[in-house]
This record gives sequence, structure tokens and C-alpha cells, in this order.
Amino acid sequence: MDWQPLFLTFKLATITSLILLVIALPVAYWLAFGKFKGRGIVEAVIGMPLVLPPSVIGFYLLLAFSPSYWVGAWIENLIGVRLVFSFPGLVIASVIYSLPFMVYPLRAGLQSLPVSLQDAAYTLGKGRFETFYKILLPNCKPAILTAFVLTFAHTVGEFGVVLMIGGNIPGVTKVASVAIYNEVEALNYAAANQYALVLFAITFAILLMVYSINNRLLRVRQTA
Repeated sequence: MDWQPLFLTFKLATITSLILLVIALPVAYWLAFGKFKGRGIVEAVIGMPLVLPPSVIGFYLLLAFSPSYWVGAWIENLIGVRLVFSFPGLVIASVIYSLPFMVYPLRAGLQSLPVSLQDAAYTLGKGRFETFYKILLPNCKPAILTAFVLTFAHTVGEFGVVLMIGGNIPGVTKVASVAIYNEVEALNYAAANQYALVLFAITFAILLMVYSINNRLLRVRQTA
């Protein structure tokens, strides 16, 4: 079995999850506690990947990233990177496609915290950033862990978007889901089963670890 698609898959999932963690934390805080008009529009835009077929998102990203359109042409002229059929393009597409899987668990975790935590911090003279960084985030460890793992697992399982944006270039954009599709098309079910089994085992192990840790943290919090 060629391990390169699996390595590329987990590399993509790790980079995407780390980028989204940085992006989604302030966005989740903004959605949880911010007061602004147009909240419904913002939440609808973020949640679109949850309901739209991946092929639809992949198609519009393919158009946007193409050098024939201004977004793709501007990025290529600015940093010299062509997003279509490239690994950087896969990363950006995955960040967009997996955004709600990171934002919504974080927002739910922040909203579940007692309001008294923030009030006490403000009373002691803490600013918003310090309260968020030193008070809220340490109490949101289960939500952060869940959001990170859900994003990682979702990125591992991407197919439609990565196929539309990256195509099937070995060592560059050929991730495990595309490799499975290729093997099935070639009626090579044994090879497809190998890829699928590895993905199944790893994702199951990760989810099992996360739920075990979260249950342990919950028990500690209940007994505290």
C-alpha cells in the first residue's frame, strides 16, 4: 500500500485544524458574547458547509481559485502560488469547508460557562482579552478538544471539495479519500479496503480518546 496519500491526509488535517483553531477562537467568542446586527447572516454563512453539497462548495472555490478569476489571479500575483491543483489550495479550501466544525463547538463551550466568571474578572479589573485568555479558555478545555478533533476528523474524510480543488496529483493533492475512490474505480477493492481500514481505525481511536478525556474532565468538574 502507498502510504503517501495517508501521510498527506493527516498533514492536511493537522494544518487545517491548527489554522482554524486560531481563526475560530475569536469568531466563537464574538458569536457567543457579541451584540451586533446581522448575526443571522454571519451564522448562516459560517454554517453553509454543513448543508451544502461538497461539490457545490468545491465548484465555487474552483472558480474563485482559478487564475482566470480575480481572487486566484490576485493571490498568484501576490505570493506566487497557484491555488488550483496545489496543496496550499487544499489547505484554504479545507479551512473554509471545516470552519463550522471548529466554531460551533467552541461557541457552545463558551456559552455554557457561568456568566459570573466574566463578571468576577471584570470586577477585578481584567480586560476582555485577559478574561478570555486566562479565565474562559482554561474552562473550555473539553470544547476546545472536541472542536479540534471534529475538525481534524472532518478534514480527514473530505472528498468532494479536495477532489474539485486538488484533483488527483500523487504526492501533492492525492489524499486518502481520493485514493480510495481511485481504487474502487479500478475495481481494486483490496487496496481500497486497506486505505479505508486505516482511516477507520485512526479516526475511531482519536474519537475514543477525546470522549474518554472529556468524560474524565466532566467527572472531575462534578466532584470539585
